[in-house]
Amino acid sequence: MKKIAILGSTGSIGTQTLDVVRTNKDIEVTALAAGSNISLLESQIREFTPKLAAVWDEKKAAELKSRVRDLDVKVVSGMEGLLEIAAEPSSEILVTAIVGMIGIRPTIAAMEAGKDIALANKETLVTAGHIIMPLAKEKNVRILPVDSEHSAIFQSLNGEHGNRIHKILLTASGGPFRKRTREQMKDIQVEDALKHPNWTMGRKITIDSSTMVNKGLEVMEARWLFGVTMEQVQVVVQPQSVIHSMVEFEDGAVIAQLGTPDMKLPIQYALYYPQRKFLPGGRLDFAKLGQITFEAPDFCNFHGLSLAYEAGKRGGTLPTVFNAANELAVKKFLDRKAGYLAITDMIEAAMEQHRVVENPSVDEILSAEQETYDFIESRW
Repeated sequence: MKKIAILGSTGSIGTQTLDVVRTNKDIEVTALAAGSNISLLESQIREFTPKLAAVWDEKKAAELKSRVRDLDVKVVSGMEGLLEIAAEPSSEILVTAIVGMIGIRPTIAAMEAGKDIALANKETLVTAGHIIMPLAKEKNVRILPVDSEHSAIFQSLNGEHGNRIHKILLTASGGPFRKRTREQMKDIQVEDALKHPNWTMGRKITIDSSTMVNKGLEVMEARWLFGVTMEQVQVVVQPQSVIHSMVEFEDGAVIAQLGTPDMKLPIQYALYYPQRKFLPGGRLDFAKLGQITFEAPDFCNFHGLSLAYEAGKRGGTLPTVFNAANELAVKKFLDRKAGYLAITDMIEAAMEQHRVVENPSVDEILSAEQETYDFIESRW
């Protein structure tokens, strides 16, 4: 029986992880954590009977504790609660499906406790990859990517140990506004940006996909996961979302992973690696597909992608600023307090004013995050 804990169990990745658990009868959920959706979390607790549950908000945690007082489950809250979930003694794998830099400390705590990480929290590597990857090696734990693109790269590298990567080809759908100019995107509303053509995701990541900021974050994440430079990660627009990413080796051979756009595949692969198991769902029909097309990314109109390369190449605390500025900018857009194009404007302004700290500690990373929030709040 495989035992897992989940940070972010009520979000898109968390709920799909629990779908995988339902399908397979050999996974035990030992701990669950959510932000504020205690109604769904209560339902999950009653179905999966974890020993431990966490809610970020202390008042909501108290309410949940009252709701599940008939069950044998401990309810905790705040960062201390997340850290307790991360290090829950009986779990083998921590699924980090939580959104944002809040995931850094729990990820470190899980690794210190010897847990493998099924990583869906890209911010952890974007901002603290220089801390996380050496720690994984020191503690002999595995970082198993859950993002579809990074899982595709991970799968394409199977059996290639010792062979040098020449280039990672990171695919992107292009989002709902592919081929539009900035002028054509100036009046985009929240409802428009939440209509992704291929994937069903949470609200924040769906907006990130539409701006291609998400792809920029994935470039920075891939750099750390696979030990390459930013220059070795090339974004390729593949609108059908059939090829999830590719690896080009030094002899020119390219290996790709293909499949339907279903996040349960990379989730299940991470949980059972290196074993593959049957997964219900659609299969690729190449005759019906007809063609797979490719385009170069539009760095001019989707400026967030070029800013991501700038942040990743400069390093230090600049990726943190990029990420934090985007998080707050997207929140303002979703709350209808800022326009769509203001998202990348905020990121660029925050990066321009920031004084980079080299090789930052976790405290310095979190300080840069707060400074970025303060800067944006003072300007917008």
